[in-house]
Amino acid sequence: MTTTILRAADRIAMPWKNGGGVTREVAVWPPEAGLDDFDWRISMAEVGEPGAFSLFPDVDRCLTVIEGCLHLTFDDETSVPLDAQSEPWDFPGDRACHGQPIGGPVLDLNVMWRRGRFRSQVKRVLDMTWRPTGVASLLIAFAPLTIADDRVSAGTRLGPMDAWLCHDPSTPIDLVIDGPALAIEIQAL
Repeated sequence: MTTTILRAADRIAMPWKNGGGVTREVAVWPPEAGLDDFDWRISMAEVGEPGAFSLFPDVDRCLTVIEGCLHLTFDDETSVPLDAQSEPWDFPGDRACHGQPIGGPVLDLNVMWRRGRFRSQVKRVLDMTWRPTGVASLLIAFAPLTIADDRVSAGTRLGPMDAWLCHDPSTPIDLVIDGPALAIEIQAL
């Protein structure tokens, strides 16, 4: 098993594919992949203004609001309000979507993966034991927290928005998480 700590302070701001905002990449596969050739990508965005989402052909995505309230409107006029208590929302990356922040800026997390090659599951977790099983598993802390397993006596401290990434867990482990986070599993099909 290979694990990496990805600190929030190390993320570099880059423009959205459609130029309408800024995102910070948390993790991507393969490493150094761009917006058109990733297998999967996890990023955070600050949304301050209404606008269209970038289109990603043959990509599925999951959006989770971390802070604020975001109203999504899709091309068929389906409307979805999301806030920091909402469940993560899956939708096709090549489906036209417009986002409208409500009451101020929004911080969200996007998980994107190549349709037909991968799938993803994103869930909110709090003070629990989690067993990572994906080809890639990622935990993003919402507040300072510690993750520990039976091989690490002191545990690993994560600050707000820091991430813990595990690739190809060869031996299943149970992680004990002592705070609020998002658990993300990327599975190969």
